[in-house]
This record gives sequence, C-alpha cells and structure tokens, in this order.
Amino acid sequence: MDISEAEWEIMRVIWANGHSTSSDILTILSKKTSWKASTIKTLLSRLVQKDYLVTSKVGNKFVYRATVSENVALNHKMQHIVKQVCAKKRGQILGDLLAESDLTQHDIHALQQLLMIKLETAPKEIACDCIPGQCTCHL
Repeated sequence: MDISEAEWEIMRVIWANGHSTSSDILTILSKKTSWKASTIKTLLSRLVQKDYLVTSKVGNKFVYRATVSENVALNHKMQHIVKQVCAKKRGQILGDLLAESDLTQHDIHALQQLLMIKLETAPKEIACDCIPGQCTCHL
C-alpha cells in the first residue's frame, strides 16, 4: 500500500465515518491542517486512482468510501516496516515500540496472552535475513 502521510489523514476520516464528502473531510481536518478544498480533492482523486477509495454521486456531492479496512491498511503498513529491519532485531524494535506506547491493562493482558502462545513455538534464535553489508550480523 502506497499511501502518503497526507493521504493517510484523509483515509482516517473516511474509516472513522464510514463515508465522507470532501467538505466533511475539510471540516474535520481544518482542526489539524490548513489544507484548502483543492488539496483535499487532489488527495481524494489520488486515493481513488490507487483504488483505496470508491466514489458515488449523491445529489450534487461525491461521497467517498474506503475499499480497504483500517485494520488491513495498518497491518500492511506495520508488516512493511518490520520487514525493513534485520530479522534478529525485530524483537528489540517491537519492545522499543511497546515501551514508548501508552497501553491499557486490557492491551497488556492481550499482549501477554499472545506472547505466551508464541513462546510455545518460538525458536531459540532467529537467523539474519540480510545480505552481507546490510547489517552488523555479517561484520
């Protein structure tokens, strides 16, 4: 998924509301950005071209709906980031992310349960998946 940070802001509004018009998005994002209507329309057009949004005309307005769920998009984005790191360092990166994140007690319990399940089949060591010179494992 190739979504820019600006496009991501648009998608968040549509995911939160189920569907939106460009004026709805402008109203919501005006609290956070100084974008003009033309900027919103350009970003919406790009997202339609990339097939992340579909549009339908209702009266004299265009209504935009997401073709991909927020969970699928977030999962894809996180997987892309994790795969850019040496396999041996992924646990450390996830640990750093957890340390910096605000979590509820429910979140922590759910993560503990997931980690206990993963522990049952986890290897003692993860092999480096980088090419020589791409990380410190081969030096």
